[in-house]
Amino acid sequence: MFICKDLLTGLDYECIQGKDDRAVSAIVNNSRKASQDDLFICIAGANTDGHDYAQEVAAKGVAVLVVEKEIALDNSDVTVIKVTDTRYAMAIIAAAFFGHPAEAMNIIGITGTKGKTTTAYMIKSILEQAGHRVGLIGTIEVIIGEEHIPTVNTTPESLLIQQYFRQMADAGCDIVVMEAASQGFKLSRTAGFVFDIGIFTNLEPDHIGPNEHADFTEYLACKGMLFRQCRKGIVNRDDKHWEAVTAGHLCEIESFGMDPEADIRASGLHLLNERGILGISFAVSGLTEFWAEVATPGKFSVYNALAAIAVCRHFEVPVSVICKALIGVRVPGRIEVLPISEDITLLIDYAHNAMSLESLLTALREYRPRRLVCLFGCGGDRSRLRRSQMGEVSGKLADLTVITSDNPRTEQPQAIIDDIKSGIAMTGGSYVEIIDRREAIRYVITNGRPGDIIVLAGKGHEVYQEINGEKYPMDERVIVRDIVASMS
Repeated sequence: MFICKDLLTGLDYECIQGKDDRAVSAIVNNSRKASQDDLFICIAGANTDGHDYAQEVAAKGVAVLVVEKEIALDNSDVTVIKVTDTRYAMAIIAAAFFGHPAEAMNIIGITGTKGKTTTAYMIKSILEQAGHRVGLIGTIEVIIGEEHIPTVNTTPESLLIQQYFRQMADAGCDIVVMEAASQGFKLSRTAGFVFDIGIFTNLEPDHIGPNEHADFTEYLACKGMLFRQCRKGIVNRDDKHWEAVTAGHLCEIESFGMDPEADIRASGLHLLNERGILGISFAVSGLTEFWAEVATPGKFSVYNALAAIAVCRHFEVPVSVICKALIGVRVPGRIEVLPISEDITLLIDYAHNAMSLESLLTALREYRPRRLVCLFGCGGDRSRLRRSQMGEVSGKLADLTVITSDNPRTEQPQAIIDDIKSGIAMTGGSYVEIIDRREAIRYVITNGRPGDIIVLAGKGHEVYQEINGEKYPMDERVIVRDIVASMS
């Protein structure tokens, strides 16, 4: 059992009912999980408001309610704690409840529009080969030792983050690498601890719309919060927003990039197309000097590797270990090559906005494929502008675009496809539309030609398709394997 006021240390609060020395057994923010002697935190979400369930959980016997606005209670002896922001309060309370586990480990946070996931896996791979035990929290999964836990949000709620931190510390992890999304900062999910190292990869307009960010200014500001919550900042100096993102920083700043003034620089980029690898090699100079290779294409892969190198230098990882780890890193759903024949290269990638798709297709064009074929759709209940932008990018850079469905959610797939087509129309690019994603994948494989590079974009690591609130199994790896097997 815990004493309520001990969990509130560091918070400004008012005890408006009962006493703050009540004993509590657990922390919850989901009314369905509330039970006797719990501390229930009322969170106002996009679709539901925990304050509306105050009476219900009080009847279940919770000991404490944490609120940020008035609630209605009938003859209850529950203690009510009022704070300014219950999301921030939850982060502070959760950290105390789990014993501040972040203080026992080095926490590395990565923010940016793209590259977070790949950079996280690169760092994890290098540090583990150097002998560290590394936990990971990211878009694809949470990794604690041998346990892999699928995730819903890139940056989980603070209560879950602190629970993962506790499990990682108990499992012997000395380092945690986590993706720090802008929504995570906006919703105080990352409050309650300090990052030892914060990384900025890049920034372009994204996640702007309903239930996300109001505009690009807010998006940028949320990214910048990392550098007021970390001890060491490592930033991409080549990105035009790096100074704005780090404005008001409270940490030391170190940079990477191809800019001559970057602390760690890459030069002499050379494409690798051998041994089944579409990769790139480059010279590293500045604070450390050596030659490196990565098994993924494109300049963005170099930036991801530079960020990982910059981090691992602070852990005194030998160059030989860095080089070995970098060439061997494979990230699920991130430029992941799937074997279909000796003559055709097919890969899946999570590119789901114009910036990431343009980077990917531009990188692949450098390998001079006979044709570059791009299959993608766009998510429903998201910005419509993203659809035409992605259509324009693919129409401009791909030799053939196959427009299909992604996660339509509550929208009609054809309406989404029509928005994508409006972007392609501006380019005059060739396209085919096939609503059923499985049939679209079958089409690009059966119509592949020797020398083609085929990209299945948008789903990446996801193994489902979301339609009208339901998630249906859809793993592109399995689909490709079955199609290839049926062809043979």
